[in-house]
Amino acid sequence: MEEATPTFVWGTNISVQDVKNAIQMFIKHFRETQELSNDIYGEGKYTRLIHRVLEIEGEWIDVDAHDVFNYDSDLYNKMVRYPLEVLAIFDIVLMDIVSLINPLFDKHVQVRVHNLKSSTSMRNLNPSDIEKMVSIKGMIIRCSSIIPEIREAVFRCIFCGYHSDPVVVDRGRITEPTTCSKQECLAKNSMALVHNRCRFADKQIVRLQETPDEIPEGGTPHTVSLLMHDKLVDAGKPGDRVEVTGIYRAMSVRVGPTQRTVKSLFKTYIDCLHIKKADKSRMMAEDPMEVDKGSQRIEDDVQFDEDKVEELKELSKQPDIYERLTRSLAPNIWELDDVKKGLLCQLFGGNALKLPSGVSFRGDINILLVGDPGTSKSQLLQYIHKLAPRGIYTSGRGSSAVGLTAYVTKDPETGETVLESGALVLSDRGICCIDEFDKMSDNARSMLHEVMEQQTVSIAKAGIIASLNARTSVLACANPSGSRYNPRLSVIDNIHMPPTLLSRFDLIYLILDKADEQTDRRLAKHIVSLHFEDTGLIAEQDVLDLTTLTAYVSYARKNIHPQLSDEAAVELTRGYVEMRKRGNFPGSSKKVITATPRQIESLIRLIEALACIRLSEWVEMRDVTEAFRLLEVAMQQSATDHSTGTIDMDLITTGVSASERMRRENVLSATRNIIMEKVQLGGPSVRLLELRNAVATLATEGFVVLHGDSVKRI
Repeated sequence: MEEATPTFVWGTNISVQDVKNAIQMFIKHFRETQELSNDIYGEGKYTRLIHRVLEIEGEWIDVDAHDVFNYDSDLYNKMVRYPLEVLAIFDIVLMDIVSLINPLFDKHVQVRVHNLKSSTSMRNLNPSDIEKMVSIKGMIIRCSSIIPEIREAVFRCIFCGYHSDPVVVDRGRITEPTTCSKQECLAKNSMALVHNRCRFADKQIVRLQETPDEIPEGGTPHTVSLLMHDKLVDAGKPGDRVEVTGIYRAMSVRVGPTQRTVKSLFKTYIDCLHIKKADKSRMMAEDPMEVDKGSQRIEDDVQFDEDKVEELKELSKQPDIYERLTRSLAPNIWELDDVKKGLLCQLFGGNALKLPSGVSFRGDINILLVGDPGTSKSQLLQYIHKLAPRGIYTSGRGSSAVGLTAYVTKDPETGETVLESGALVLSDRGICCIDEFDKMSDNARSMLHEVMEQQTVSIAKAGIIASLNARTSVLACANPSGSRYNPRLSVIDNIHMPPTLLSRFDLIYLILDKADEQTDRRLAKHIVSLHFEDTGLIAEQDVLDLTTLTAYVSYARKNIHPQLSDEAAVELTRGYVEMRKRGNFPGSSKKVITATPRQIESLIRLIEALACIRLSEWVEMRDVTEAFRLLEVAMQQSATDHSTGTIDMDLITTGVSASERMRRENVLSATRNIIMEKVQLGGPSVRLLELRNAVATLATEGFVVLHGDSVKRI
């Protein structure tokens, strides 16, 4: 009888039985190419997966669409064009196989298809794609809270207490029974929903935005809504770059909540089947959540295979690996070796330390580049942004205080106030690059104080009180006021920035444009050769390619956590005391502060990063020497007091050097003495008048400047 009337998918000539047979054949007989040669009678790839799911009591099986295509291209085409029907049949076949292997297994195993042959751009989603399977890439910008969605409802009669049979959701709605189904009662409109006996499923709405490289010239990024169900909920968090496989659906929208009329424009969304973290060109940021979730987490492709790890370890054993990595970082930018070494340390980062008492020390290194125009600061910034994990790039003028931290907005779907993450929170465990740091507004800059030392963003607005993690390294670059750096003034006067913020930067580099014939000629040759496409020049420098560099940094950040050895700790203490000693001038009572405890912390972070570069678990003496050298180079440029030629940390911490402070005091006391001497003879009235005339005369001669004309008697 069954063969006489075959069932078809509605509106097509696809036979359900044929699809079922094709899927069964695929699951039982599919083998990967390397398996075919080795063992022809062994279990297939997906049979093994089913056994594994039964062992760990999982709830889904990942099916690679490339495998389906290689085995049966006709089945692949049907699956992409009619996903709802074919996936339903897939689930039925899977449950049949599972019940044959283990009849007592009660969980519903689902199929998750991923890795389609072609990925669609968000802009190219057309009405013709509706109800088809699509794969798109993008960045998650917003996740809603988890919404419980009803799947099965149970009603109870309020008169006789009779419970109805479970009512299943039909097209998104549940029909409430109008009468009690108990024969003795039959009361009208007496059924009430029993919450405890209903079955709910998790649901979450996620906004996905186009990645910047797919946006056409002058366009703004498009966004699309994703619907996540059950175990896919919370699989990605805002800031993640993901590849999503799902079914493109359309949904009618009512004109008003009470009217049955619907708008002619439909709302589209993607029903998510599988989500995978994407983007291999960036470093993989280590995710603290992955450890806790165990097998629940969707597999990330971050695992390095044995050969790759061996290759990276071989690379790290080379004696000149530090120099090679420095050369590989932005090879198109000429020299600036010390700056690149500092940036390299920032990419690797130190270890964040948390003491049992609850105090934590940051492991991220903050760097500020200050310099003349045209010294390739922004180029370095762009390069680091492309390489860094979860890198966010903002410009000083275009960022407001809330845009950097977090802002409160109304959720368009639910209408409740939600907290949206800003740039610093999105670049958690990454690097936040801020260009034009000097042009930033003061209230935006004040937000950075907490982020750069405590690494959190605290917020109390619109009834939402929260403390968000912002464990980010800040890489900022600024132009001096007046565009060109004035060597006679201090750093504080050159960039109008509060000293409290400057002292939070571990390394402050001055990139100055000095005229020198030899360096100018070499720089010009280098720039011309880049345009001339003289590839031999770059090839002979022996640099690592971008993928190797990325893999090297990712592996080091994830697996290497160096410890301080005893001799390194002794050398560190000795070096710090030596730095402090420089401020004591023999025969002089004044003491200049040449280093502060913040410098020790900076040094420890740099030392750990340098050991990490060599993939070493222990810090060696050469790391300590190199860290001191890097700090000296940065401090010599930024913290040198030009009147005495010595390093003075007061310049950065207070904005006024010790010698400048003494000079001010000397001028003040000398002026006080002169005034007191001159006005000893006359009475108070003469005293005030004489002083006023004397100052007015000096002002006309140009010796002093007078602000305001009223003199107050104190």
